[in-house]
Amino acid sequence: MKIALVHDYIKEYGGAERVLEALHEIWPEAPVYTTVYLPDFLGPHKERFKGWDIRTSFLQNIPLKEKLISPFRIIAPFMFKIFDLSNFDVVIVSATGAYFPDMVETKKNIVIARSEERATRQSYTEQGIASPLRGLAMTKRKWAIHICYCHTPPRYLYGFATAREWKKNLIFKVIGGIANHFLRLVDFKSSQNVDYFIANSQNVRERIKKFYRRDSVVVYPPVDVDSSMYHVSGSKYKKHTKYILHNTSYFLAGGRLARPKHIDLIVRACRELGVPLKVFGKGFGGWGEEIDTQSRHSGKPKVHPESPIVQSDSGQARMTSSNIEFLGEIRDEEKLELMRNAKAYIFASEDEDFGITPVEAMMCGTPVIAYKSGGVVESVIQGKTGLFFDELTIESLIAAIKQFNNLTINSADCINQAEKFSKERFKREIKEFVEKYV
Repeated sequence: MKIALVHDYIKEYGGAERVLEALHEIWPEAPVYTTVYLPDFLGPHKERFKGWDIRTSFLQNIPLKEKLISPFRIIAPFMFKIFDLSNFDVVIVSATGAYFPDMVETKKNIVIARSEERATRQSYTEQGIASPLRGLAMTKRKWAIHICYCHTPPRYLYGFATAREWKKNLIFKVIGGIANHFLRLVDFKSSQNVDYFIANSQNVRERIKKFYRRDSVVVYPPVDVDSSMYHVSGSKYKKHTKYILHNTSYFLAGGRLARPKHIDLIVRACRELGVPLKVFGKGFGGWGEEIDTQSRHSGKPKVHPESPIVQSDSGQARMTSSNIEFLGEIRDEEKLELMRNAKAYIFASEDEDFGITPVEAMMCGTPVIAYKSGGVVESVIQGKTGLFFDELTIESLIAAIKQFNNLTINSADCINQAEKFSKERFKREIKEFVEKYV
């Protein structure tokens, strides 16, 4: 069985790329089709894609392509038409939406439409008669089965918060609004060409049903909970003990520093309380730098009397200039070490499709304080592995942090909950799905 993998673009390492990586582990010989591949932007994660058979679109050869990815979403449906995937049995798309019209079709000129042939085949099959189209399909046309692992219908098309605030500019708002109308039509039409949808959460499953009018099954994205990085003294120790609050420990937030993640809200709340906060991750669209600037220039910070001493790159101890510390992009080993030692992981993402970092935190035995929205409500258990706050306001988050200080969390409960979202579970469920329907 010949399988091809398709991904929007490979420029950063987030939840969608983790899915792509897991799919590639199942089928390591499968080529990966994408619009653009930028290994230099992947930071410490670029080695993950080394040796892959990655095939790009014409965008790969355009100067300043890294700046044009978002604007080129307007023509995204057409970039994939250059790929001929007709020689594959299965095409598995890991993407936001079904935004790939006819991409699994052959380039041969055939009169009979795909939907028409399927309907005809079904009609004759129900009558117990061999389809007169069978010979045509076998000799003149072959198409792959199109499976879409949908992270979400495109957020910018359906009114969800996005990383770039393109509606702030009146001209972009008007032009973008008109373009989005037609792109929604294209996106819906494309969704009808997908054979099978797999949603990354119940939350996204509902969106697929609402916007595409299609059913889907849920396969949660992979978290590498079996990695030896989790199973060190910190997490093993916590697994058999009650979680204890330490006045000297810090709160943690991070991931991709984009506007919908509302890292700025977390920063402001922790500044108001004067509690230590560490923020990791790479800024997106200048938002990381903007948060850092806000932190440095929004008044005199409240420094917690027990603000931790951190180690510089040279190994010498230094004090943070405030209770807020920005760490930038870090390695997985560093991230997990931060999670193991954090008081709690704070997650304020708006309408999150699923949310992998909260699961990673729980796998380290660390509870989560999360905004009650989107897919995170499917992973965090209120009062058992963390707690939720109901509004995206400083007041609501501060109230949650104060409430959290009165909780007793069993780290084993956090770890056991996280183990439900393992990479091995993901690979098994995806493989079983493909074998069942192909």
